[in-house]
Amino acid sequence: MKSALPGFWPSAEVSEMSYILDQVDHRVRRVLTPARRLWLETPRTLVIGFIAIHVVFLLALLPAILTGNVLGDLPLYRTWAQQGLVHHVWMGINVEWVYPIGALFPIVVAGLGGPLLYQLMWFLMTAALNAFAVVVLTDAGRKISGYRSAWFFLVISFVLSPVGLLRLEGLTAPLVIMGLVLLARRPVVAAALLTIATWVKVWPAAVVVAVVVASRRRITVILTGIAVTAGIVGTVFALGGLKYITGFVTMQSDRAMQLEAPITTPWVWLAALGHPNTFIYQNYAIATREVSGPGTTLVASLMNPLMFIAMGAIVTLMLVALRRHHDVSQLLLVGSLALVGAFIIFNKVGSPQYMLWLAPVVVVGVSQSWHAWRAPAYMMVAIGILTTLIFPVFYMPLINGDLSALVLLTARNGLLIVMFGWSLVALWRMVVAPVTSPALLSRRQAASDARTFAA
Repeated sequence: MKSALPGFWPSAEVSEMSYILDQVDHRVRRVLTPARRLWLETPRTLVIGFIAIHVVFLLALLPAILTGNVLGDLPLYRTWAQQGLVHHVWMGINVEWVYPIGALFPIVVAGLGGPLLYQLMWFLMTAALNAFAVVVLTDAGRKISGYRSAWFFLVISFVLSPVGLLRLEGLTAPLVIMGLVLLARRPVVAAALLTIATWVKVWPAAVVVAVVVASRRRITVILTGIAVTAGIVGTVFALGGLKYITGFVTMQSDRAMQLEAPITTPWVWLAALGHPNTFIYQNYAIATREVSGPGTTLVASLMNPLMFIAMGAIVTLMLVALRRHHDVSQLLLVGSLALVGAFIIFNKVGSPQYMLWLAPVVVVGVSQSWHAWRAPAYMMVAIGILTTLIFPVFYMPLINGDLSALVLLTARNGLLIVMFGWSLVALWRMVVAPVTSPALLSRRQAASDARTFAA
């Protein structure tokens, strides 16, 4: 039986997960026959699929677009844009802000057409970045393995569309995909994209750390990151907002445990079961639901230290694996998944859009080797479906303590922990496995993929 991670997972190990994945692969192959796969691996089909999915998105948003309304987080974004464009009060420059200053750029750009066109402008930005990500994944249609990852990206985008179309993560996810794919052949462009994404939302910093640790282009990445950061900081300084440049860090530190965060799940169960002094409440200042109960203050205070400890341990494992000359591209992606997973698991905040932090790494992993990345790929689809069921479908029942909604949340958070564990085990296997040349690993992965997708 084939391993879940060929090349750095012992081939003799037989696991229940491998058996389950083989069965799922078998069913997928029955649907995706060789003829259908060839049809999907053509530029024309991919373009039609991309357009069809985004037309569905547009139709879903059309009532809001035609009436000049906005959905999701966009009402807040539009307010911030209008405060700057109309009243000349710029978030992160004139006042402290919860987001890094780079987030101001897309928020303001979407407002340039006026408040009534804000939803349409945001959709067009998201669609354009998604298109660029698909072009980069497929190398403009020339890379066959890129079609698999491009279709997977479109599936995940569709499943997570309620948050992907209405949050900043919908913009940063394709930026990170492009950065990871372009790293080998366009390191300056890749580093610039990853740095910009980090200045929009903090989470791509986890991917940047993995790149600095594992990539042979680390010096180029570091220098480019410094140059882009210097340009951003210099602009903020010129506009007189330097004192607020780190405001997003201090404003996040005071937050309590959010309803959907994995660490909060036990207290959500206690609140749903009527435990004394445990309850779900609305934080009106930042428009989110939080949970209070015995020990929540202490646990919330421990999350950031635990996150940094976990990330330090992951970086250490990556450095050891790197010294053993393992496949750098796989190490970078596994390390990225582990670091991003730590960002989520050890986070007292747990918004649904955080699932888009994981998706770019899995998408690029799928482009390298389906067999190696099929476990997180299937988990990513399940996580996406459960997340959309939780928000927005069953969000109000969840707030009211509905047990069915809570089971969905628990299953989703459990899968997040499993995916994080998968990345740690994969990383550990790279540390303890015998040294193998990258060329041999590449041949093994290619052979595994050929067997997986054989007719």
